[in-house]
Amino acid sequence: MEIKSGILQLCEYLQDPYKVAKFQEICGVKASFNGKGETVTEKENGLGVHSGNFNNHSINKNEKKEEEEKKDKSNWPRQRKTATSGNNLKEGGCNNGRVDGTIVAGGDFNKHDENCCDSSVQNSDGSENDSISYSDLGASAITSPTSSSDDLRAEEKKKPLRRNSLTGEAGQEFVIGNRALYYMFTFGTELGNELFYITFFPFFIWNIDAYVSRRLIVIWVWVMYLGQCTKDLIRWSRPSSPPVVKVEMFYNSEYSMPSTHAMSGTAIPFSLFLLTYGRWEYPFVFGLLLALCWCSLVCTSRIYMGMHSILDVIAGFLYSILILVVFQPALEIIDNFNLTCTYAPLIIISLHLAMGLFSFTLDTWSTSRGDTAEILGTGAGVACASHLNYALGLMPDPPLELLPFSPQALTAGLVGKAVLRFVLGILILLVIRAVMKALTIPLACKIFCIPCQDIRKARQRMEVELPYRYITYGTVGFSALFLVPCIFSYLHLS
Repeated sequence: MEIKSGILQLCEYLQDPYKVAKFQEICGVKASFNGKGETVTEKENGLGVHSGNFNNHSINKNEKKEEEEKKDKSNWPRQRKTATSGNNLKEGGCNNGRVDGTIVAGGDFNKHDENCCDSSVQNSDGSENDSISYSDLGASAITSPTSSSDDLRAEEKKKPLRRNSLTGEAGQEFVIGNRALYYMFTFGTELGNELFYITFFPFFIWNIDAYVSRRLIVIWVWVMYLGQCTKDLIRWSRPSSPPVVKVEMFYNSEYSMPSTHAMSGTAIPFSLFLLTYGRWEYPFVFGLLLALCWCSLVCTSRIYMGMHSILDVIAGFLYSILILVVFQPALEIIDNFNLTCTYAPLIIISLHLAMGLFSFTLDTWSTSRGDTAEILGTGAGVACASHLNYALGLMPDPPLELLPFSPQALTAGLVGKAVLRFVLGILILLVIRAVMKALTIPLACKIFCIPCQDIRKARQRMEVELPYRYITYGTVGFSALFLVPCIFSYLHLS
């Protein structure tokens, strides 16, 4: 019992949003709003503009006991509640990473919504009590209303780069005190986003090692699929704001546990290290340090962005290691099956589609569902392309006698050819993606009789989102490993 109690206390400690806020404060991230949801500089300049989705949630001095009970409960998992989930928001309740229960687009502060958390707590007779704000409770990560405008002007004010994918919410403004850390962690978090995947995997296929790439994609697909499904089963919400500053908003409507960024940021570099060491000549220490730095950057970036608690990130790291231990020895069997089994394409397409259908039943629409279909489609497309390449004798694996490979000396011709392949290949993939997207969404809407005037709303239907993502990114994955290399061969760029 003592061990169980100790583990629970440790989990509560690591899940505390104030730890996230403290880390952000150390890294120079501060909220630019005061306790009333106004930016400090705007209030001092007399503009009175509300930027951010943060209301002053106050507490009565005579109700400290109740507040302590609320704080204890806040450490436990909370379910996401959005307008699309079918659950009614409680008045004054906390949403996923928000204090109020409303959805406010563009970061605007809605004073008049009756679901917003009031700036004071009422007695049972309806009268308002004297209250204190969060800053009185020692929330050091929240900027005090007395902060000078000169200090804020000396620092850089930012807003999240992308709106919330579900609600369109822009998020609150924040102040960056250390631009170097901001850009470093922004790069780190991009290592787990679509832009990275659609550039890194093709570059590795076309310019370095297609054998390693197709096996790496198998690991990536399983890690991301299991991570996204686990999120929708556990249903823990993101760290609450306040005290956390939401530097990123795009994934804010997804659940939090485990961090799939941490999972991919662990699986990709360590799988790459395991697959290339011994196949390519490079120092063991160099490969291991690169994997550790890559993993550390991605994991810490999610805390910096305010998207995950420390517990989420640790769980994602350990979960990814567990999946690697299970799947790494099976890679040889899976890859040989994809290449040689006569019915491999049919089995792969059916299996991935069934996995997508299962994941779509776990919860209401969010970016996690679309991302899952996208990942499964990419994996199916790459596997089918691998099978076709093997059957036609294209892109054969080099004989084992040539191992280990030595990296070629970098010359202007070699670099120029690699850049040309990359740029041309990415342009082809982007065109294919745009064409397939333009075709599949209206077609799915027509087949299932779904109005397509509002594309965003239509895509929240499984009948549209699953086939659109699966077919589009399946075609992109197939093209990256089969069509684009064929074009390179025709243009003598192989």
